Amino acid sequence: MIINDSMVWEGKEYKLVWHDTDNFDEIKDKDLQQSYGVCFYNQKLLIVNNNGKWGLTGGHIEKGETSEVALEREVIEESNMRVLKQSPIGYQEVVKPDGTSDFQLRSFCLVEPIGEFVSDPAGSVTEIKLINPKDYKSYFNWGKIGDRIMERAMELLNKEEVK
Repeated sequence: MIINDSMVWEGKEYKLVWHDTDNFDEIKDKDLQQSYGVCFYNQKLLIVNNNGKWGLTGGHIEKGETSEVALEREVIEESNMRVLKQSPIGYQEVVKPDGTSDFQLRSFCLVEPIGEFVSDPAGSVTEIKLINPKDYKSYFNWGKIGDRIMERAMELLNKEEVK
C-alpha cells in the first residue's frame, strides 16, 4: 500500500509517501536516515516522551550502522529495553521543499526491560509509558500514515499472539 500525504514543518510543506514493506531486502538500496520502532511489551505499546512530545522510540542511523542495529541501540538508550524481535512494516519518503528526499523506516518490535528506565543519555527522552495500543491517538496523531503504521503493527502483534 502506498499513501500520499503532506505536513507543514517550520512553515514549509513536506510531501510524505508511505510504502508498506515486509522485508529488509526491499529497502536495502534506500538511503535510510531514521529507524523507529512500534515496540510492544506484554501487549502494551511502548511510547516515549521526547522533548515534551509523545511518540515512538528510535532515531537517526549513525554512519556504519544498519537500520536494525540503529533501532536496537535507540531502544536501549531511550527506554532501557532490549529488542527481542523486529521486522519492517514500512518506510516513509519525506520529500523536502527543495525536492530532495529522506527515507525513514518503521519496524514492529517485541521488547523486554533490561532494568528500570532512569534517563536517556542524550537527555531528550524524559519518560516512558506502556499503554493500550488502541489509545495511541491520545498521545500522538500522525494522520493517515500514522494510522497505517499502527494498523500494520497491530496485525503483526496479533500474529505473534497466535503463535
